[in-house]
Amino acid sequence: MIIPRHHYYNLIHRAFKSLPIVALLGARQVGKTTIMKNIPLEGKTVFLNGQDPDVQVLFTHLHIIVDYLKIHLNRELSGYVLIDEFQFIPQISTMLKLLTDQHESLKIFCSGSSSLNIFSTLEESLAGRIRIIDVFPLNFAEFIQFYDDQLFQIYQEYPVDTQDEIISPEIKLKFKEYLIYGGFPRVALTNSTGEKIDLLNDIYQTYLLRDVRHYIRNVDVIGFNKLLKLLAAQISNLVNINELSRLSGLSYKRCEEYLFLLEQMYIIKLLPPFYTNVRKTITKMKKVYFIDTGLRNLIYNNFNAMDFRVDNGMIFENYVFLELKKKLPGYGSISFFRTPEGTEVDFIMDILSNRLAFEVKWKQFDKPVPMRRLQKLAQSIQCQQVYLVNINLNETIEKLRYLPGYFSGKLTFDSET
Repeated sequence: MIIPRHHYYNLIHRAFKSLPIVALLGARQVGKTTIMKNIPLEGKTVFLNGQDPDVQVLFTHLHIIVDYLKIHLNRELSGYVLIDEFQFIPQISTMLKLLTDQHESLKIFCSGSSSLNIFSTLEESLAGRIRIIDVFPLNFAEFIQFYDDQLFQIYQEYPVDTQDEIISPEIKLKFKEYLIYGGFPRVALTNSTGEKIDLLNDIYQTYLLRDVRHYIRNVDVIGFNKLLKLLAAQISNLVNINELSRLSGLSYKRCEEYLFLLEQMYIIKLLPPFYTNVRKTITKMKKVYFIDTGLRNLIYNNFNAMDFRVDNGMIFENYVFLELKKKLPGYGSISFFRTPEGTEVDFIMDILSNRLAFEVKWKQFDKPVPMRRLQKLAQSIQCQQVYLVNINLNETIEKLRYLPGYFSGKLTFDSET
């Protein structure tokens, strides 16, 4: 079952209008290969798998890959070369640079799971030639489409200001299911809760941990597993590396290294605080979120329904972060704002000259009420719009926009055409 992911299609087509190389990066099993194989591209294509030793040999010398493409693509080298898992090919950055420099009509379309051996230098060696696009698990709209296309069409028809009473009860039920089991495509395609959990465990054990443990010292495996569980227990909260070190048994330095590794491998995302002083932004504690709430719940070992768990607010905030992150233009940024007294705004989005504030509450509201503390904080850092993301209310009062969580992904911050 192939569901078109138009958001990524649009980003890819836009990138190829100005650059010769596009790379999709993300965790395993998020759908990168499926996007690559099914996006409509104008021109001839040839598909290569970077894990194939024979393909790796093709890239050992420029003349070899050029001769291959003259036969399997065309003599002019005009069209698209699709390379899946391209991080397995040695010196791939240099070869891509040479290929696209010498053949102006050639486009390179790559995908890969993060590998510190190559992606630390990827942008530097291919500066001005490559657009990197992060691929995440399904957003909520895509999740509905994977479940039922007719229900997806109904969801798409709702304007973003639609009142909660009008929303289909089935969409609300699927929203709570999505928060618990997340958006990995294979997980979304099954309706069995037991099978969902088994698939999440397969992804975690077979793919994510296999990749990550390649970089973990044997003596640190137990501590690393504790670190993962500690992070899962404190999603949407500040990361205190001293505390993580004490509880996991890992050194402070190892904790820092493994947090960096988990982020590079697309398992977690660390959110910096908002500061106009860049040095403070770098040195202050960050908040942690998982790239998928289902993966987090697997590590946390809790698949109870949203209405019957104490961490529902944390999961809800993690979800909102992901929806905003997936819609964020490449030139935008997202952070959180926290005063010295501990008062906080969950998310601050900067998009060119537009600054937006988001507060997230897993709460049902009967009517809108002023949130003057929130609005005052947002005004102090010159936010043009303030949102309060909640369970049900969709209204505006005193320039404060109450927005139901299931509509978070409907907000638009940039043209997607």
